[in-house]
Amino acid sequence: QVQLQESGGGSVQAGGSLRLACTASTYPSTNTCMGWFRQAPGKEREGVAIISTGTGTVYYRNSVKGRFTISRDNAKKTVYLQMNSLTPEDTAIYYCAAAQGAPCTYPILRSNFAYWGQGTQVDATS
Repeated sequence: QVQLQESGGGSVQAGGSLRLACTASTYPSTNTCMGWFRQAPGKEREGVAIISTGTGTVYYRNSVKGRFTISRDNAKKTVYLQMNSLTPEDTAIYYCAAAQGAPCTYPILRSNFAYWGQGTQVDATS
């Protein structure tokens, strides 16, 4: 059973930075697609960034390109999301997710991800 635990959320002023971490109990496979999603109040959950644990290939939603960076440390089974230049529009609960057998490609589809963390709150205040 794959369990995911997020950490690193918090509250920052607009323009600030946060780094989220997601540690997995195990990966479903040696080439797993790991992703970060977010959900703001009253909005749908949306994909933010994904990374292949095997190839390191990454994809981002357009609104975070150049500001967010996803990375992984396979030895620690941990995926990170470095978030810079945060804006109030980035305020949301951020979820880590792991895919089961799905390819790590764009667009980032919620339906490709079988395992989810509990989420961590990110607030960027103006």
